[in-house]
Amino acid sequence: MKKQPKTTMKTPDLSSLSAAELRSVVAQFQAVIDEQNTALQDAHRRIELLEEMNRLLKKQKFSASSEKSKFQLNLFDETELEAQLDELFESLPESADEGESITQQRKERQTRQRGFSAHLVRERIEHKLTELEKAGADKTFFTKVKEELHYIPAQLKVLEHWQEKAVFTSKESTSEEQIIAAQRPVHPFGKCSASTSLVAHIIVDKYLYGMPLYRQEGKFKNLGQSIQRNNMAQWCIRFADVAKPLLQLMREVQNSGNYLQADETRLQVLKEDGKTAQSDKWMWVIRGGPPEKQSVLFEYDPSRAGSVAVRLLDDFEGVLQADGFSGYSKVCKENSLTRIGCWDHARRKFVDADKSADSKAKAKKGTVSKTDVVLSYIRKLYRVESNIADKTDEERLKARQEISMPILNEFKQWLEKNAGKVMKGSALRKAIDYTLNQWQYLIGYCERGDLMISNIMAENAIRPFAIGRKNWLFADTRKGAEASAACYSLIETAKANNLAPQAYIKHILDHIATADTLEKLELLLPWNVKLD
Repeated sequence: MKKQPKTTMKTPDLSSLSAAELRSVVAQFQAVIDEQNTALQDAHRRIELLEEMNRLLKKQKFSASSEKSKFQLNLFDETELEAQLDELFESLPESADEGESITQQRKERQTRQRGFSAHLVRERIEHKLTELEKAGADKTFFTKVKEELHYIPAQLKVLEHWQEKAVFTSKESTSEEQIIAAQRPVHPFGKCSASTSLVAHIIVDKYLYGMPLYRQEGKFKNLGQSIQRNNMAQWCIRFADVAKPLLQLMREVQNSGNYLQADETRLQVLKEDGKTAQSDKWMWVIRGGPPEKQSVLFEYDPSRAGSVAVRLLDDFEGVLQADGFSGYSKVCKENSLTRIGCWDHARRKFVDADKSADSKAKAKKGTVSKTDVVLSYIRKLYRVESNIADKTDEERLKARQEISMPILNEFKQWLEKNAGKVMKGSALRKAIDYTLNQWQYLIGYCERGDLMISNIMAENAIRPFAIGRKNWLFADTRKGAEASAACYSLIETAKANNLAPQAYIKHILDHIATADTLEKLELLLPWNVKLD
């Protein structure tokens, strides 16, 4: 193949140009070079950002999801921090009752459970000697040598309801008869072939343990009776309908408190008016209420607008803790709420920045990255909270004001000093900007001793929903999404009040049909229920 001759660029003849014209040509070439250098720098910056984004996506897809790093730089002396806390608490007056209460709480936290729960049914199995083996013995006795945990397989049975009826014949006329029937329990769904125990089991299996209805369909078939998933879905929806008055009452009690935590997560609903199946819809969750009447309430809404938060937090007055989502700004302004932020969300952004950093640059010996410094500051704040977890509100407030606030002030100065040194658009710069923009809310937890450093309680409540969503993937209709919200609300509220979810759901099903007054409905609230 014949090679093509190389084309050479002709050099322009500048010999005939004057000095002024030469300077003009040089200036034109310099402008072109500057423009190309700027474009090249922008390209390098874009490549660097894309590489950072690619590293983060790979870590999110293939690495562990934990926010704990393999190496956490300890820039602070934790022993000195604990000594500072001990010195602070020793200077506080403590009543005898408070001291005993705190000591008992510490013992309960440190006590490790040995053996099996005392609440389990126990069956005694005796291994006896033969008559020949014990012949001539002065006495015999038994000693317990072992305990085993035994599983009783699930089974279905049919409850046949037979109603006794009495016939009375009139003394005046033998043709007139009066029939009296015995009272029977009222089923909340009216005519229904499933007992309240079965309905409660189906609800808990799906919404607590994340078992989709098609899997339950197969499980029941193996137990000897086929139950169609459509029927199970209808029972969940009907339960949500009958539980609406109870959930509304819970919402009123929740909003009467002075401290709430809020969060929201995506949900795919296939059939939603005005929305495509692929578009985002939202499940909102609010946790809190009076100290002894805690509730966790889920609410489905296709919108993430601030008007949803206004509707849910109607009549609430107090402190609202949430992430940096702007949708909560409207309700905080209209209801004059005190808003505080969540350090978990801020920390998560720096963890993502650490994951997206170039591993080769991080591997250099003797270097301390900016994310290491930031995470060490945040780690120290959490260390303070860990040490004061079992203290009184007054003690926590004093520790935060005297120990946490100086750390926060130093941390803010470091962020402001280093923000300009980080490339705009990078994950670290976005994390720094988010933290500084949210600063007035992030330090809000230091104003009271009963507040939390993060939105962790609301996140923990929404986690079972996120895990279950991976199994059942989506809701078919709005009715199904609202039923999911009702079931999750009652299950998570039961857990928040130390009730067994299945037993509590069954208790509601057994009594909701006859709860025709406010007083009877209040007896179904979890803090008023005592289960066997």
